[in-house]
Formats: sequence, C-alpha cells, structure tokens
Amino acid sequence: MSSIKLCARCYSASSPSNPSSNLPWISPLRFLKPTSKTTPDPPLIKNPSRKPKFISHETALTLIKNERNPQKALDIFNKVSTQKGFNHNNATYAVILHKLAFFKKFNAVDGIIYQMKYETCRFNEGIFVNLMTHYAKSLMFYKVVEMFDCIELIVRDKPSLKAISWCLNLLVEANQVDLARTFLLNVKKDCSFVANTCIFNILVKHHCKRGNLESAFEVVEEMKKADVSFPNLITYSTLMNGLCVNGRLQDAFDLFEEMVSKDQILPDALTYNVLITGFCQNGKVDRAMKIFEFMRKNGCFPNIINYSTLMNGFLKEGRFKDVKEVFDEIKIAGLKPDKICYTTLITCMCRSGAIDEAIEVLEEMKQEECRTDTVIFNVILGGLCSQNRFDEALEMLERLPLKGIFLNKASYRIVLNSLCKEGELGKASGLLGMMLSRGFVPHFATSNELLAQLCKAGRAADATKILFGMMNMGFKPEPHSWSLVIDLICRERKLVSVFELLDELT
Repeated sequence: MSSIKLCARCYSASSPSNPSSNLPWISPLRFLKPTSKTTPDPPLIKNPSRKPKFISHETALTLIKNERNPQKALDIFNKVSTQKGFNHNNATYAVILHKLAFFKKFNAVDGIIYQMKYETCRFNEGIFVNLMTHYAKSLMFYKVVEMFDCIELIVRDKPSLKAISWCLNLLVEANQVDLARTFLLNVKKDCSFVANTCIFNILVKHHCKRGNLESAFEVVEEMKKADVSFPNLITYSTLMNGLCVNGRLQDAFDLFEEMVSKDQILPDALTYNVLITGFCQNGKVDRAMKIFEFMRKNGCFPNIINYSTLMNGFLKEGRFKDVKEVFDEIKIAGLKPDKICYTTLITCMCRSGAIDEAIEVLEEMKQEECRTDTVIFNVILGGLCSQNRFDEALEMLERLPLKGIFLNKASYRIVLNSLCKEGELGKASGLLGMMLSRGFVPHFATSNELLAQLCKAGRAADATKILFGMMNMGFKPEPHSWSLVIDLICRERKLVSVFELLDELT
C-alpha cells in the first residue's frame, strides 16, 4: 500500500543579488562549458505557485464516503496523510475500513488494521463491531472472532457487553455452534464478564432455532438465578415462537398468560404477532382472530404486520371474503397497506376469479406509490391464464420489460405451460421465440411436450425452428422429442433438413 506524496515545483522569482529584480537568477556555471544545444531560458514567473489547500478531517471523510471506487477512496486516505500536521483519527479510519469491507477488499482491510496498531490516536470498538458484520456476511466467521480480538489489542480496552453480544449473535445466527461455544468460553476466561439478559436471549434463540426447547427453558432458569439478568419481552417472544413452530400452540398461549400475569410484562404488537402467526400457520385462523381482538381490547393497536399475517391466514383457508374485510379494515384504522397486503389481496382475487378487480388493485398500488414486484405480476399472469385470457397475458409479457419492469423465467413459464395445456400451439411457439430472444430457456418437460404437440399437429417448420433455437441455448431434447421431429420431416420428404438436424444433434 503506497502513499501518494504531494510535490510542488517552485521557482524563485528574484535574483540573490537584486531582490527587487523580476528576472530569474541564472548561474554563471552555465557559461563555463560550451553546449551543443541551446537550453532555453526558463519562463518569467510573475506570480509564485499557490500552495495546495489543506484537507481537513471533515473534508477527507466526505471525499472517502462519496467515492464509489474503493481503490480511489484508499488513495484519498493515503494522500491526505502526507499533509504536514495531519494525523488520521477514529472517524477517518472507520470510514475507509467500512468502504473497503463493503466492497470485500479484505486484504486492504488487513493492511489498514496493521497500520492502526502503531497509531497514537484513541479508537472506538464500533469500528470492529462493524467489521464483524461485514465478515459474517461474507461467511468468514473466523475473521469475526479475529475482529473481536482486535478490540483489546487496538482499542486497548476490554470489549463491552454490546461487542460480546454482537459477536455471539453473528455466530449463533450463522449456526456456527462450535465457534460460538469456543468464543464464549474464551470470553469468560479472558474478560471475566457476567452474562447479561441480551447474551442469555441469544442462547435462548439458538436453542429454539435448533428445536431444543428444553435447553432453551434451562437457559431461562439460569437467567432468573443471575443477579444482572431477568427474562424480558424478547425472551418470552422467542420461547413462544419456538413453541409455535413445533406445533405446541397451547403451551405458547400458556406461556403468554404467565408472562402477563406472573411476571407482569406487557406484550407489544410483535409479541402478539408471534401467536397470531403460530395459529394461522397451523390452520387455526379463528383462534388467531380472537387473539387479534384481545389485543385491541387491551390497548395494543395492531400494526400492518398483524393485519398482513391475518390476511395470509384467511387466504390459506380460502376465505377470500375475510381477506377483503381485513384489507378494508387496514384503511379504516388509518394505516397504509404495504406490498405484502396488496400481494395477498391480489392473490385472493385471482384465485376467486376476480381478475379485473385484481388489475384495479394493481393500479391502486401504483397510485399509492407502493412498489410492485415480479411476484405480483406473476400472480396476475396466472390469473389471466386460468381464465384463458392469453392475449392479455402475452401483451403483458411483451409490454412490461419495455417499461423497465423486471420479469423472471417463471413469468414466461406460467403462460407457456398454460398455452401448451390448452393446445394453443401457435401462441406457444411465438412466446417461446420471445423467451429465447430474451435469454430465457423454458422448462425441460414443457419444451419436450411442446415439441411433441407440434409434431402431432404436423407443424414441422415450427418444431424445427424451436428445436434449433433451444439447442443454441444449451437445451438437450429427449430422444423421443427429436425423433418425432425427424420422422415428421421425413414424411414431408425434406431430407436436407433431416441431415442438417442430425448433424446438429450429433
């Protein structure tokens, strides 16, 4: 890692013997030896060169943050350090490390950290907490622990409980059980810390994720014995979610009542949503609705997540009228429906055959500036195909990408499968051509089925064109499919085409 040094060429505009002269001073040594080439006199300089402007820490931070190229950001970081009287501080180190880690330039990160060991400024552990997250996202979990160890080495202070909790949580979330266990044992030995509620909650979450509820409850008992921790709302929510996931709905509800009555912990909207989700996913949406009503009566106002969870529960049971009623209630409550609510409502309408209403809701989303996505358009495409409104579906496929709306291969496959199923071979062939031109390969089974149907219908030209097009995209047809094509071409006495096709296949 090389530093960029600033250099400036300065010319003296005054003679040593005559300070007031405007002519440059010329050394007499220049005339002692004859030269073959005449060296031109240096230009007259009336104004001396201006000194480069000093870059402050605030300016350096702005320049590094706004620079999208990580190498150029590092060049700026190095360049400002060559200024006389400038020393990097915690803020400038934090911003360059974040920039380099974001772009996964981890070798450069190691170089910067090595440099930090010899700095005299005081660092904050937040730099290394941030780096832990970057390394966890890149699945470099040994580096997560290494960044934690850098806190004591470079910050020159014991890691806080927040740093310990953060590191442990990253390891637990990634299911790095052995590494988490080793880390916790080393922290206990080196830092002599007493686990707080946050750390206990991380362990409870770990056991619940693995389905080991008995161990989770044992951790809670340890929490109650400790002097500096006690089960809180997060603890109970995690346990209730674990019970619901394992189908123990009544145990989850009993724990909810214990939390309220015995420990006098008031639930929030997210805690209620754990129970609502659990009952909805287990096919007991009426019970979920009672919890929803109980929530409102006890002064906890439902949020958009509670409503969308309830809508999904009714959708799974095919209760389309109830889905619409819950959606209307969202607006009455003064809340703004989100993308999940709109997607659930559109899905409900498409399944009930109300395609035109679903399209109207899609337009409402645009007016409300609620972002649409591929999932919603695929639901609409599926609804149109279910009513054999293929022209409208094909028009959507043609038009949406031109408006900058992304479609995936499922979008095309939904329509293609329906066309093949209904025997719309002409439209299916046209759609397949559109797919291939846009770089999408149809499903293997659908492709072979379409080729077989075209051959049975005597459409040799379409079958051959499609076969060649798909083979150029890496598609390998089943022997039965291409044998049907060859047989059809032979019956039409087009032997040249047969030989070309055989050459391509072999």
